[in-house]
Amino acid sequence: MELIRVIIGELPIIHRRMNDELSSKQIIKEVPMGIDLKKEQQASIDRPRQKYSITSRIFFWSMNLITGKKTTLAKAKLIEMLASIPYRAWEIRQYARLTRCYRKPDKVQKAQSIMAWGREAQDNEYWHLIVINEKMKADGIKDPWYLFLPIPFLMIASYVVMTRIMALLSIRSAFKFNAHFEDHAEHVYAQFVEDNPELENQSVDNEKVREYLAGYKEDITTWADVFRRIGLDERDHMNNSFVYCGKPERVVQYEGMEKSD
Repeated sequence: MELIRVIIGELPIIHRRMNDELSSKQIIKEVPMGIDLKKEQQASIDRPRQKYSITSRIFFWSMNLITGKKTTLAKAKLIEMLASIPYRAWEIRQYARLTRCYRKPDKVQKAQSIMAWGREAQDNEYWHLIVINEKMKADGIKDPWYLFLPIPFLMIASYVVMTRIMALLSIRSAFKFNAHFEDHAEHVYAQFVEDNPELENQSVDNEKVREYLAGYKEDITTWADVFRRIGLDERDHMNNSFVYCGKPERVVQYEGMEKSD
């Protein structure tokens, strides 16, 4: 029963309080300067995907098997329902590490750094989920079959178990898998904007979406730019994942990106 409660706790669709919590406690960092979102979207499309591991390829294949290959808002919604889970798995591991290594300042500092980034990243992923849900409501798009119980429960349960095992056995491998997940998500959003040019003419007048955008300096007025910004968030998550897994050479630089401390 305890495992079921933990798994259910991971289900974003029943976290009704998250909207209010995020509204009052937004921690998305501001970028140092405005970014050319169209340019970065095109850069995402032009850049080859990372060389995914076998585990990553199987995971993406299973996603496509359920949702289809075409990128839709519903598919993006499912991606975001899963996206924050690894960060919580890492946080659990780092808390255990803090307890064991509290006498070792270097290990404590690294664990706290991972936890701070993970909390910020998972809040950001929840914002993506909220934004996509608002867009689907505005367009009158209903959830497809795979967003009704028990399908999301089973997928999220499997992902909870998978990410916690990975975090326990090899945190570096967990970071690398997440980098691949975020790279995949970045390309999904870039292609989604490319495939839906009508988004360029759809203005943003949703209060919750405006709250999400409040942490950025770009002048974002269309839904196309909203999804470009989400895609760039995913690139930032990928970059941080590569840094923490010890592969900083794979970081994708871009003009205006936030520099790590």
